[in-house]
Amino acid sequence: MTNAHRSRKSPRPWCELRDDERQACAGREQVVLVGTDDNERWTCPEHAAALWLTEPTLRFSAKSRQQAIAEAMRHAFGGGR
Repeated sequence: MTNAHRSRKSPRPWCELRDDERQACAGREQVVLVGTDDNERWTCPEHAAALWLTEPTLRFSAKSRQQAIAEAMRHAFGGGR
């Protein structure tokens, strides 16, 4: 047997803004927002909507799936679920 070392990345949190005491996250997709400093924020669609509406310099990363961005826009503009 070989002892091959596998590269194990620590998994990203599902939502960086999730509070374990108050789980206010909504949506099943993960959204990646990028600031002007190229810093990435990995969030749920509800938190992505809130960040995007309050910080105009944030943009959606190509790492976000279209469904995730659409879900964030529904949260931002009050669309149906």
